[in-house]
Amino acid sequence: MGVEEKSQAMSPQTPSKERLRLWLRMLRVTRQVEAELREKLRVQFDSTLPRFDVLAALYRHAEGLKMNELSRQLMVSNGNVTGIVSRLVEDGYIDRIAIEGDRRATRVCLTELGRAAFAEMAEAHEVWVNELLDGVTEEDAHHMGELLHRLPAEPGAAR
Repeated sequence: MGVEEKSQAMSPQTPSKERLRLWLRMLRVTRQVEAELREKLRVQFDSTLPRFDVLAALYRHAEGLKMNELSRQLMVSNGNVTGIVSRLVEDGYIDRIAIEGDRRATRVCLTELGRAAFAEMAEAHEVWVNELLDGVTEEDAHHMGELLHRLPAEPGAAR
């Protein structure tokens, strides 16, 4: 069996230097892009990436979300979300709404101010991402997206 045949016969469970290199490259690029986005959000909007993520999740759910649903959407603990939501409530971007019949649960939703602020941030965010990834063509971005969809959504999950 030649080298070419051996590499093609390698199963997903076989250790691969190429997969390791790919992981490291994806991690490096993600960290670089994320650092740039954090800085731009801070400078232009006096905001943070976690605040942006909370606003984005609520923007997609006009009816609002329960706090535990929001945590699940963002894949973070309830404690992480609570502090961010409290500050966004103070800033007038989010309202807390009591859920009838459940004294402990609240639903959070964007205010008009929050919706407008997020729309402005999202527009800038899209421009920044396009600038940061300007070396990637539309076709390449689509192809890379398709390749990444082959990966399991959760580590250890079936494909």
